[in-house]
Amino acid sequence: MASFSFGSGNAAKLLRIPLYLLGRIGTLVVPRGERWVVGCGAGIGDGALALHTFASAQGHDLVWLTSSAREDEDAAALGIRTVRKSGWRGWWETARAGVVVATHGLGDVNRYGSTGAFVVQLWHGIPLKRIGLDSPATTQVPAIPGAPLLRRAIAVLYRRAAQRIRLLPAASHRARGRLESAFALPGDRVVVTGEPRVDVLSTGNDESRRSRAEALLSRVDGGLPAGPRRILYAPTWRDGAVDPAVPDADEWARIIDVLERHDAVLLIRSHPLGEGAYAPPSTPRVRMLGSGVLPDVTPALPAVDVLITDYSSLAYDVGLLRMPVLFLAPDAEEYARTRGFYGRFDDVAGDDWAPGWSQLVSQLAAILDDDAAFAVRAARSASLSAAIHAHRDGRNTERVYRAIRARGVRAPKGAA
Repeated sequence: MASFSFGSGNAAKLLRIPLYLLGRIGTLVVPRGERWVVGCGAGIGDGALALHTFASAQGHDLVWLTSSAREDEDAAALGIRTVRKSGWRGWWETARAGVVVATHGLGDVNRYGSTGAFVVQLWHGIPLKRIGLDSPATTQVPAIPGAPLLRRAIAVLYRRAAQRIRLLPAASHRARGRLESAFALPGDRVVVTGEPRVDVLSTGNDESRRSRAEALLSRVDGGLPAGPRRILYAPTWRDGAVDPAVPDADEWARIIDVLERHDAVLLIRSHPLGEGAYAPPSTPRVRMLGSGVLPDVTPALPAVDVLITDYSSLAYDVGLLRMPVLFLAPDAEEYARTRGFYGRFDDVAGDDWAPGWSQLVSQLAAILDDDAAFAVRAARSASLSAAIHAHRDGRNTERVYRAIRARGVRAPKGAA
C-alpha cells in the first residue's frame, strides 16, 4: 500500500518550521569548508553515486549522508564514508559543506543545514508527469480548516527551498524547460549536460553493459534467472493513492500464461514511495524487484528485454538501449487531470497504450512472438529517447562536474 503522500509530507513540513528557523540561524554563524556532502532519496546510487565517484577521483573530500543501516552497509561495500543525516552530526556536516549534492530534495541530506551551500540538484528522472510547482499535488495538505492558506504557505516554502539550487543538470533543452518551470529557476542554473544517472547506459558496448547488469542481478535476492527473457514492470507513484493497476486473479492467470509460453520472467518494481499490493500466485515467473531488493535499478536495465510502465521516466531512459516499451495506464485521464503531463501522454506513449492488463498482455505476446514487431517497438523507444537525451556518450557526470567547477567551486588542493 501507499507509504507516503504529499499531504502528509507537507503537514510534517509545516510542523518543522521552527527547526528550519533554528537551522538557518546556525548556518549564518558556522563557516563552510570545501567538503562535499552527498545524499540520495533512493539509497546509494542514482546520479549521486556517479558524481560522488567522479569527484572522489578528482581528490575532493566527500561524505555520504545516510538514513538507514541498509544505506550504511551499501556505502561501506563501496568504500564510501558515511554519516547519518539526522541529528546533530548530520546537521553539522551539511552546515559545514561547501557543496551539497541531492537527487530528490534537500531532505536527502540534513534538511536544516543546506542554506548557503552550493546546492547541486541532480533530480532523479526526466519529467513526463508534472512535478514541483507545475503540479497541484506538490502543495497538497490535509483537508482541514484553512487548507487554502496552508497550500499557499507550502508553495512559498517550496519556492524558497528551490532557490537554493545553484546547478540542476538537464538531459536536453526540452527537459531543461520543464525543470526551470518546476523549480522556478533562472536559465543559467539549469544546464544541458546530460544526467549522470544514465551514464551507465552509455558506457561500453552492448555486450559489456549486459554482462555488468547480469552480474548485478545475479547478486540480488538469490539471483534472477539468466535464460528467460526479462520483462520489467515499473509503475510510478500515485501521490499516496492506491495503485489502480494491481492485477486481479484472472489477470494474473493471463500474465503467467504469456510468461510461460514465451519463457519469460516478470520483474515487478513498484515505486519506493508507494509499494503496490502486488501478490501474484506462487510462481518463479514473477519476481519482486523493489527498492528493498535493488535500490537503483538503472544499472540493471541492460539485462532487461522489455519495459512495461505508465508515467515513469524509465520510458525515456531505456531508449538509450533500444528497449521496447509498453504503456499500461488505467488512470491516464484522471492522472492528467489531478497531476498533469508535460505535453500529451499520447505524444510519449502513442495512441495504442493499454488501459488494462488484458490489452497489455496481448501487446506483450505480440512482440515476444514476432521479431519484426519487437524491432518496431525498439525503434520507437530509441526515437523517443533521442528526442529527450541530448548526450549519450557516457560523459554526463564529467560535464556536470565541469559545470560545478565553472561556477566557482574550487578544485581540491594539489589537483590539476
